[in-house]
Amino acid sequence: MKQFTLKVDGMRCGMCESHVNDVVRKSGKVKKVTSSHVSGTTVIVAEDDFDVNAVSNVIKECGYKVESVTEKPYEKQGFFAKLFKK
Repeated sequence: MKQFTLKVDGMRCGMCESHVNDVVRKSGKVKKVTSSHVSGTTVIVAEDDFDVNAVSNVIKECGYKVESVTEKPYEKQGFFAKLFKK
């Protein structure tokens, strides 16, 4: 799995975060998505074959501006995650 972090301009409130999250969930198979209007980011956890460009275009169509996309391997976080790390 991979983690994609999108820098999204135009989110001003919690409803904007919700709107972006809903659009992302409908446009592809994602495991997890969270947005923050304070930091201006949307973090998506998805399978390796996830098309982040298509999702970026859908977000743009909704009136937000995707300024950048970063990608990295997803590392599970949590209290016991370090115990099970190989």
